[in-house]
Amino acid sequence: MLAANSRAHVDCVSRVLKNADRLPQAPVPPLILDSWRRSMELYRLDPASEQGPRILSQALLNECRERSELFLRIAGDAVARLHEQVREADYCVLLTDAQGRTIDYRVESTIRTDCRKAGLYLGTCWSEGEEGTCGVAAVLTTKAPVTVHKRDHFRAAFIGLTCSAAPVFDPFGELLGVLDVSALRSPDDRRSQHLIRQLVEQTAREIENAFFMHSAQGHWVMRAHGTPGYVESQPDYLLAWDADGRLQAMNSLTRQRLMQRLGRLPAHIGELFDQAQLRRVSNASAQRLPGLGELYGRVSAPQRKPPVEPLLQGLDRRIEQHLRLATRVKDCNLAVLVQGETGTGKEVFARQLHQQSKRGNGPFVTLNCAAIPENLIESELFGYVAGAFTGASSKGMQGLVHQADGGTLFLDEIGDMPLSLQTRLLRVLAEGEVAPLGAARRQRVDIQVICATHRDLAARVEQGQFREDLYFRLANARFALPALREREDRLGLIHQLLAEEADACGVSVALADDALQALLEYRWPGNLRQLRQVLRYACAVNEGGQLRLLDLPEEVRGQEVGRVTSEASCPARQRLLDALIRHRWKPAEAAQALGISRATLYRRVHEHRIEMPRMKG
Repeated sequence: MLAANSRAHVDCVSRVLKNADRLPQAPVPPLILDSWRRSMELYRLDPASEQGPRILSQALLNECRERSELFLRIAGDAVARLHEQVREADYCVLLTDAQGRTIDYRVESTIRTDCRKAGLYLGTCWSEGEEGTCGVAAVLTTKAPVTVHKRDHFRAAFIGLTCSAAPVFDPFGELLGVLDVSALRSPDDRRSQHLIRQLVEQTAREIENAFFMHSAQGHWVMRAHGTPGYVESQPDYLLAWDADGRLQAMNSLTRQRLMQRLGRLPAHIGELFDQAQLRRVSNASAQRLPGLGELYGRVSAPQRKPPVEPLLQGLDRRIEQHLRLATRVKDCNLAVLVQGETGTGKEVFARQLHQQSKRGNGPFVTLNCAAIPENLIESELFGYVAGAFTGASSKGMQGLVHQADGGTLFLDEIGDMPLSLQTRLLRVLAEGEVAPLGAARRQRVDIQVICATHRDLAARVEQGQFREDLYFRLANARFALPALREREDRLGLIHQLLAEEADACGVSVALADDALQALLEYRWPGNLRQLRQVLRYACAVNEGGQLRLLDLPEEVRGQEVGRVTSEASCPARQRLLDALIRHRWKPAEAAQALGISRATLYRRVHEHRIEMPRMKG
């Protein structure tokens, strides 16, 4: 039976939707009203539902976090700072991916349990189609900052929450995810959330700008603002362009303001500023910029050497020896093939190899052959001229091969390159020339190639899936990176990564013996990438400062840890009970949420002496 406040909310939603066209002014903002209407009419959701949000299984959560690894790493510091600003007022901070799935969160241990019951937890899914009107869903729909306050929520389960959220975009205008600050209790007046929303918007911009600077390595970069003192700390404009002046990236505020000013997005920096004068703008201090209104800015030259990832500077002698030998090979203009399982650090190895080679001051350009649709790889690699095909940019596009001129082209997962493109790549390598799609003339390029794959290329050659002549040209020198389970510096890597992830989460943790033993014994099919994700998850869910076995995902624990000693205080029992209650005692759904089989769920229900409604006796 619904509580009185839930019944009142359901009555309000029904009344407003029924009479919205006749009311002089709806009791909720238009954005909320539109979302209520979609929730009811399009998604057929029940406003009376008091069930919490769907929670991803551990396996799916790990997969989502792995896909967002760079986003999580760049956003970590800003998310921790935001939580420091709001934690004393009992707010928690959530970061979701572009589908509204929570991939990171920060919350005080004193309210962690209550937040989890309310759905403010890792792995919760906040799309409008599943949960109706809520902060994250509103941002996913509108691509703009929003506050969804208490009874603005569509479903009764969330009417006690207040949520202020903002989008985070990448330098190409695509949504990376949503930053959300929520509280279980707050004043009824939505204006009480004004400051919180400002903090969320400001932090979202900080993350965007940090992501921009990471993506703009190797390009000219401008920071600009209408006030000189804000150029460095809070730039409104961030633009990056290549050696030919073609704009390669810009932050979302720049996109918004250029669309307002020009009605379009320019393709060349010369459309905005006098390039001859721009070359005289120093990076040392903010100066008046030539053109585009009253702006002050700084212009920095390409940063050719990004920071070195420390994971390959460990104690494993095989990796150090491989790096020394590969550098000698590469400096003799031979291609290098890096082999190893997924997550062993092949791209990190390639970056360090490039930086230590004679081409270290040249560009390092990457293409993941498995991550780009087959019909787009050709244009990505070789570029195209204006009008080369339907939908092509009117300015054309420079391909990655040309961008790598004078430096290194890194082709990740080369084993997944389509056969039709292997012939063109072979010709580029043999002749040192490239022809963009639609171009009549070929252009000279000076590149060296590093390839990586987790596949057996020799076997793919025998199966007719990889050209033999390309294989012999690429595999002049082959280096196999050891899997994490085979590395002799495994213990040091665990402690190193734990320190990094704890710092990113803004916590201080010590590793308990049982947790360390499980980490050392696990086989790590996802290698270093999986280890980082597991430690980040453990830091996020840990309470009390000591990272215990129960904080690790189930597949890493590898044993039953929930045997009953004191049933009432057992965390594993409580986790199981929470899942069952959240999913209305439906075993299949609860098991899926926990990432276990239904048989395992029944076994644990029996072990923890939980009495399910349909299992009495």
